[in-house]
Amino acid sequence: MSFVLRRLRDNLWSGRLDIFPEDRLVHGFSARQGGVSAAPFDTLNMALHVGDDPTRVWENRRRYFTAIGLDAERICTIRQVHGTEIVRVMRRDAGRGARDYADALADADALITNDSGIALMLCFADCVPVLLYDPVHHAIGVVHAGWKGTVARIAEKTIARMGEEFGTAASDVLAGIGPSIGAGCYTVGAEVAEQFRAAFPVHAEQIVQERDGVIHLDLWAANRIQMVAAGVLAQNIDQADICTSCDRSFFYSYRADGGRTGRLAAVMELR
Repeated sequence: MSFVLRRLRDNLWSGRLDIFPEDRLVHGFSARQGGVSAAPFDTLNMALHVGDDPTRVWENRRRYFTAIGLDAERICTIRQVHGTEIVRVMRRDAGRGARDYADALADADALITNDSGIALMLCFADCVPVLLYDPVHHAIGVVHAGWKGTVARIAEKTIARMGEEFGTAASDVLAGIGPSIGAGCYTVGAEVAEQFRAAFPVHAEQIVQERDGVIHLDLWAANRIQMVAAGVLAQNIDQADICTSCDRSFFYSYRADGGRTGRLAAVMELR
């Protein structure tokens, strides 16, 4: 299993994880090249909520979705709030938030569906994109897991919700962790560290690492651990191993870019 970043056309790039079958779904992680946004959002900013010109964001979305073979008019997205709300998307929701942020679905941080032809999309700049696929019931989920969502086990809760809605068994789930800030760059204070130690007592030393008096947080490990605890097989979890803070030539990093920057998109659509 591995992550591949491919150049498509017009300097557009898209990443994918090998674990997801291309014949059953389309998925991708956008990079920051090939768009029309000006600094500090240069150039392929995919988010409408960061202060960028909405017409430029729409053009960026249109370009990227066309390049990966999807219709940007059928995007469905949400207003992300670093919580644990999960929204089931229906076919009628296609287009919600595609052009207008105010039209996005209610405040939440995960989307699930078993309807084809709807492009689930969430935006990221250091937070962890978690993608989920149930090949038995042909259902998907896209999760926004910042530190608050991770410590509250949003990935685990999304898998449970897929079970309630679609009959998903965690042991069937294929999961992917996309480009996001790695433990080497993600430093936190004692208060955040204590929340993770309390939430993951058995694995605290793996997730919370102190080096030279500085506390580092491994969000990738925390999300893997909770998914395995939910019943996902370890061999069914793929990981990009790409740190957005380290590779700012390809990815946006909220921390490394000083808090004002664009967002990459994680996209998933059933065929």
